[in-house]
Amino acid sequence: MVSNDSEVAGARPVIGLPTYVEQTRFNAWELPGAVLPHAYVDMVVAAGGIPVLLPPAGPARPELVRRLDGLLLTGGADIDPARYGGSSAGLPGYTRPDRDESEFGLFALARAASMPILAVCRGLQLANVALGGTLIPHLPDAVGHEEHSGVAGGFTATRVLTAAGSRVAELAGPEVKVSCHHHQAVDRLADGLTATAHAADGTIEAVEASDGSFLVGVQWHPEADATDRRLIRALVEAADTYRRELDS
Repeated sequence: MVSNDSEVAGARPVIGLPTYVEQTRFNAWELPGAVLPHAYVDMVVAAGGIPVLLPPAGPARPELVRRLDGLLLTGGADIDPARYGGSSAGLPGYTRPDRDESEFGLFALARAASMPILAVCRGLQLANVALGGTLIPHLPDAVGHEEHSGVAGGFTATRVLTAAGSRVAELAGPEVKVSCHHHQAVDRLADGLTATAHAADGTIEAVEASDGSFLVGVQWHPEADATDRRLIRALVEAADTYRRELDS
């Protein structure tokens, strides 16, 4: 494998992971911190990549994207409903405008560079909105149950069916048991995306770029299941190919 520095042979692909800014305790100190569940880091390392944490620091810059080989859009807060013509009134979730500003720009730059992208939960929703789609603001209101969101601080085991011939089906099989925790989901699917997995109630659980480029979004959390790292391994492999092609 090679890295952004073509003179460094054998280097592993660099994968960018956006972080949260949350109030965080460091021993006796309690301060805002740029944080991310360590399972994401473990997942990238186990797949052979180098994880680089990306705090929200204003608009994304092209020089940042040029230092990455792949992008993993992480889970977290709701997308600001104003970005898809919705309203946050009465919704149980929360938003993080600083993440939206940074990550929408980061996504646009990565897509323009044809960089491989894996989008997890919030990441899938961000990709759909960025490409012109909309979201169901509170999924239980649409499907009549809360099985997708489960309990606070925990995941729900959900069985999803994947679309034959899709990248997700190739990686995960025709039916897969996944770890979910989301109260929003895709409503109108953006042009350029194809739905490639659904839950039994019809909720879209995975999307892919219709043009075959490596943009895969999953509504579930692969980092929550240490036995299933197929998606992140595919991202790291695609990131390695991406960098090799740039360096050739």
